[in-house]
Amino acid sequence: MSESSPHIAILGAGPTGLEAALAAAEGEFSFTLYEASAEGVGGNVRSWGHVRLFTPWDLNVSPRARRMLSAARVGVPRGAACPRGAQLVEQLLEPIAQLPALSGSIHLGERVKAIGRAGLLKQEEIGSEVRGQQPFRLLVVDAEGEERIDLADIVLDCTGSYEHPNWLGDGGIPAPGEVDVEERIVRRLPDFVAEEEDWAGKSVLLVGAGQSARTAARDLAALAEQHLGTTIVWALRDEEPPWDASAEDPLPERAALTRSAARLVEGHPAVEIKTGVVVERLIRRNTSVKVILRPRFGGPEEAVRVDRVLALTGAAGDHQLYRQLQVHECFATGAPMKLAAALLGSAGGDCLDQTSHGADTLKNPEPGFFILGAKSYGSNSTFLMRVGWEQVDEVFKLLAEE
Repeated sequence: MSESSPHIAILGAGPTGLEAALAAAEGEFSFTLYEASAEGVGGNVRSWGHVRLFTPWDLNVSPRARRMLSAARVGVPRGAACPRGAQLVEQLLEPIAQLPALSGSIHLGERVKAIGRAGLLKQEEIGSEVRGQQPFRLLVVDAEGEERIDLADIVLDCTGSYEHPNWLGDGGIPAPGEVDVEERIVRRLPDFVAEEEDWAGKSVLLVGAGQSARTAARDLAALAEQHLGTTIVWALRDEEPPWDASAEDPLPERAALTRSAARLVEGHPAVEIKTGVVVERLIRRNTSVKVILRPRFGGPEEAVRVDRVLALTGAAGDHQLYRQLQVHECFATGAPMKLAAALLGSAGGDCLDQTSHGADTLKNPEPGFFILGAKSYGSNSTFLMRVGWEQVDEVFKLLAEE
């Protein structure tokens, strides 16, 4: 690391990345914020802009952002209303990006493809101070496809967990035929209002049980009530739906979604529920897809024929990004090991109960490299934006002490 103030590379201009940029500006650090989307900050959020958050404005604006926006005489959203993703971008993320403190430091349409250490490979200088004395090398690709190398002393990976959708096949690997029919598989939560013509009157296989899948099931069922011929086969891995509609939930939007999913399981004329099943194979037909399902732990197969497949089986962050760095990841969740161990050892529970687990859990064997935000939780789904803000505070406290 250089003797002067270190230069910080922040990857991803979502809620956590923008918070890190504000902290860097506040601490008078030199920094560059890279955002892969050329459209603007919050590229991942824009992709689900039609979806309403479960959390209200009062839980979506950090104290630092509120303070700095207010000081710039910019209106700050507040209250109990839950915004949609597009509103979060328009009313919060974009105003943050336009603050003078961040001017010139945000690089839109630039994706960091790989990170290494100058002069070193992954297996060299293990546990040595020499690694921390060499700058990071970032392979950056701009919107025109041009590549270059940027250098940084500190890297904050805030790229989130949306980069790589999970496969449909049993065991988390591609099902036979899945790659062949990729153009007929949708791996994001659609806007069924804006994309009505693509879904109305179609037969759909929906795979997944998380919040996105429940939202899709609810919205597809509503579409079926307006358009005859719209049918949904909802495939769930568990024998019983992995949610409890009777449990108390402090977030009304999430509680309402769980209740709507439970009603669909109880019965809906356009929705057929398949529980305890996995996708065994996908077979291309002229204008449709034949999908072979089988019981999760073995048994007779059955075939369904559908027009479209909606795969909402979750996603993972880009772990190849830092394959040449010394990062210790949890074998179960894919999160940095210290934080993963703290999460697995804690009570878990609802996301509203989550707090950061301390600065030490954010450290990696690679000096100066930190994974923050949703990506730091790996496959653990209890991450809350507030945790990302706390992580940013802890990292910048460490940097200030060095």
